[in-house]
Amino acid sequence: MKVIEELRGFAPQMTAWRHQLHRHPELAFGEHRTAALVAEQLQAMGLSPVTGVGGTGVVALIEGLSPGPTVALRADMDALPMEDASGQVYASQTRGISHSCGHDGHTAALLGTAQHLARHRPARGNVLVIFQPAEENGLGAKAMIDGGLLRKFPFDEIYAFHNMPLLRPGTAGVRPGPTLNGYIVWEVQITGVGGHGAAFFRAVDPLQAAARLATEISSLVGRYVDPADTALITVCRMEAGTNHNIIPDSALLGGTLRALNKDVMMKLYERLQKACEGIAAMTGCTIECSQLAIVPPCVNAPHAAEAAARACASVLGEDAVVSEFRFPFTDDFAFLLEAAPGAYLFLGQESAMCHNSAYDFDDALLPVAASIFVNLVDERLRTL
Repeated sequence: MKVIEELRGFAPQMTAWRHQLHRHPELAFGEHRTAALVAEQLQAMGLSPVTGVGGTGVVALIEGLSPGPTVALRADMDALPMEDASGQVYASQTRGISHSCGHDGHTAALLGTAQHLARHRPARGNVLVIFQPAEENGLGAKAMIDGGLLRKFPFDEIYAFHNMPLLRPGTAGVRPGPTLNGYIVWEVQITGVGGHGAAFFRAVDPLQAAARLATEISSLVGRYVDPADTALITVCRMEAGTNHNIIPDSALLGGTLRALNKDVMMKLYERLQKACEGIAAMTGCTIECSQLAIVPPCVNAPHAAEAAARACASVLGEDAVVSEFRFPFTDDFAFLLEAAPGAYLFLGQESAMCHNSAYDFDDALLPVAASIFVNLVDERLRTL
């Protein structure tokens, strides 16, 4: 493994940043403390960070010694609404919120990258570091774009990484073309008539409708999506009721549907709406289905994926870089890949799966990710 020596020396500082962020996780668009730490550290590096981009986003430009293209690097900052069961001494101090997806590690690694590049400015061109809010709800990248990111900070290419427990430690994954599913975050509100549990015949039970709809939803992909297409739909939220003898007035279902093709996403959403209409007709409940967010698939530009693979190989070795994989996840980095060519890559680690309360980012990845970013930037600014 060929980690850049200076970045190996930065590892304790990156780890300290990561642990501080892990202790104080913040949800989407509430990353105020996180953004303040990021801005403070960027200022200490001699940079001029711009805050408040898209709400709590932070952006800084590292200018090279001569004019040239701009390569952007992005890290996400938000945490998840779940408990921290990692058992670490730096575990979350905020009840019900944790960095159980590793965005604390992404942020710390990009800070380390910025520190190295601020000390060793590119000979040609610029590097834009983007610290994005609200990846988990699929709204942050678009909020930054709507807040003027592309107009105020144009870039020629863009790259990001994510930790990946589905890959072996010491390996990386990067592939050209469609890399991550797009998704629609959906919510179904079911309204009935509440009443006594023993007088169900005088009620219109939204719980029965929710249970039937949840079961119906699980069959939509197998029934209506071509087996040659990649798609999935998941119910991840179900809320109703307050007591054992009260039929509630309402119930709520929420989840995501995902596909590598936008048309398949929309077809699946239409089927979800029809399922809602059918269960409403059957039960007498009023059922409303809505979209909370829609994110396109992540599509890596072939030349950018090849460059990212070379950067990974320069640190981990050629045999450690794989391209034959399919991950069903989603990242709103897709919006930034629509704005400019680039690539999204994965770094393997040993841990519980992301979004599991026992998950924790592997600190050993921090200098590895930063070294990959630095090597990638160096190559792209020399060849663009």
